[in-house]
Amino acid sequence: MSNDSHLKPQTSIFSKGYDPQRSEGAAIPPVFRTSTFLFKNSEEGKRAFEIAYGLSPAKTGESPALIYTRVNNPNSEILEGKVIVWDGAEEAALFASGMGAISGTCLTFLKPGDTLIFSDPVYGGTEHFFRALLPQFNINTKFFPADASMEVIEDLVKNDPTIKIIYLESPANPTMTICDVPGAAAIAKKYSIGNRQILVMVDNTFMGPIFSAPLKMGADIVLYSATKFFGGHSDLVAGFSMGRHDLMVQVKAYRTILGSNSDPDTAWLIHRSLGTLQIRMENQQKNAVRIVDFLLSHPSVERLAYPGLDCMGQRQIELWKSQFTGTGSIVSFFVKGGAAEAYRVLDSVKHMKLAVSLGGIESLIEHPSSMTHSDMTAEQKNNAGITENLIRLSVGLEDAEDLISDLKQALDKV
Repeated sequence: MSNDSHLKPQTSIFSKGYDPQRSEGAAIPPVFRTSTFLFKNSEEGKRAFEIAYGLSPAKTGESPALIYTRVNNPNSEILEGKVIVWDGAEEAALFASGMGAISGTCLTFLKPGDTLIFSDPVYGGTEHFFRALLPQFNINTKFFPADASMEVIEDLVKNDPTIKIIYLESPANPTMTICDVPGAAAIAKKYSIGNRQILVMVDNTFMGPIFSAPLKMGADIVLYSATKFFGGHSDLVAGFSMGRHDLMVQVKAYRTILGSNSDPDTAWLIHRSLGTLQIRMENQQKNAVRIVDFLLSHPSVERLAYPGLDCMGQRQIELWKSQFTGTGSIVSFFVKGGAAEAYRVLDSVKHMKLAVSLGGIESLIEHPSSMTHSDMTAEQKNNAGITENLIRLSVGLEDAEDLISDLKQALDKV
């Protein structure tokens, strides 16, 4: 394989991570739909398990034998070798879902008595995992506002030596609030002394990997629901964890035992989508910008939440300019009124699909308070800014004028 370190990601993904000569010269990787793999001899099998279970690290240039698809599979390994090009990660781990990536990665680095602090709000599944499930394992969790100052986060870290993870979701789902990733990374580095190592993890699903690269801002691990833009066609469920090699080795060891690796067909489908990932996200963003311009002028819209807008506040604009290269295609807006008015809009759209998820080629629209974040208490929603009149829109690749017309006729009914 040629050295492609000088290539742009859009070029690199077509060759990186895959050697056609190892697959009968197939231009595109075949699907390796098998549960188990044959060893050449006993020593090869022994060595494969030593590496897979973290008993002995792989040596430089060593390519361990495949064992079992729960552990590794050619399709997942090919995909993991490609997706790192945008974020600049050393290694990636594919999971069966975004929540699989989040929960598996967090559990890798937490033990009873440890504490995880997280920006609020986060995706509803993540929120439930942090607030309801981790405490059952005697792992403490604390939250701070997504737009909190670094003084607030530093006070938490300084005064609680049990904190081992600073978890950020940026932009936040669904308020689009941007977190200060470099600031959090600096705090983690400052207080990582001796045996105390604090990791910064960032859920980069909304803007990554095209418009945001948290690892380059100092984060240790970046997480994705690959169901969204990576897959991009609303036909699969998967997740990624990416970061340094020494961290991903540990994550993969836990993934093996927890059984949360993805399957060959899903890995192949994501691989199929990589070539259009950048093109899709850029064109979805173009549509979103036009829709935002329309929403800003409609009398039934109270306000918007979208990166770069004046209504987000000066601090948020500064964070957006310093951390992102685009605005993305997720738009949250608040209709005038409450739940009834929001439902009227949701039930009136004709071309947008009333469904959760995001990042697909089709436009999806939903009501966070009663759907994706319904598990939160009224107080938690209020603290996070998730109101009854909030609507989240994932802009797809339909004609922008048709989407605007669709929104207009729905909003006109409010």
